[in-house]
Amino acid sequence: MAETLLHVKDLEAWYGESHILHGMTFAVSEGEVVTLLGRNGAGKTTTLRAIMGLVGRRHGSVRFEGNETIGFSPDKIGRAGIAYCPEERGIFASLSVAENLVLPPIVRDGGLTVSELRELFPRLWERASSQGTKLSGGEQQMLAIARILRTGAPLLLLDEPTEGLAPVIVQHIGRILAGLKERGFTILLVEQNFHFAASVADRHYVVEHGRVIDCIPNSEASMARLQSQLGV
Repeated sequence: MAETLLHVKDLEAWYGESHILHGMTFAVSEGEVVTLLGRNGAGKTTTLRAIMGLVGRRHGSVRFEGNETIGFSPDKIGRAGIAYCPEERGIFASLSVAENLVLPPIVRDGGLTVSELRELFPRLWERASSQGTKLSGGEQQMLAIARILRTGAPLLLLDEPTEGLAPVIVQHIGRILAGLKERGFTILLVEQNFHFAASVADRHYVVEHGRVIDCIPNSEASMARLQSQLGV
């Protein structure tokens, strides 16, 4: 049985005076793809940001590879081996595609090589000298994902990677995630697209009012059940 890579327990988080997470508790094992599902405002994105230390205040426990990280700064969390791809993608307007790609430091062996990234994302190499924000939405998402794959971080946090993208790009991202899982990467995914989530994930945590209310194995995750849990 795979070991637990990430264990979040009783995690609470605030933005200013707003108390967003109210005791998030869940675990992700090595090599799993796990989704956080819930309505807008349920606390899914805040959970990823709290894991990375990117909230105003957080309490509780976030253990990565058995080590407590709740007191770590965001840069130390990243260097420990957790990579974050935010919903807004974080592409630097003043940098080219190639410069954006090599910006994050390599934190471990095992990341994808330049040749492997070129094979996965050929369109990025065609646009290598273009400014990052002049790419299409799909190309920007590909760049945001490619950038963290270089780092060698074994745990990837992906926030809404398919939002607003054409179906053909969504399918391509699905194939990429399946390939990453085969390589041993562990992925925690925030996703609103139920069909996409069910196509890539091993398990789904349902989030409501800043806490997990259910865990659904993908084998039992019919669209009807997911939509019923989410009240849609």
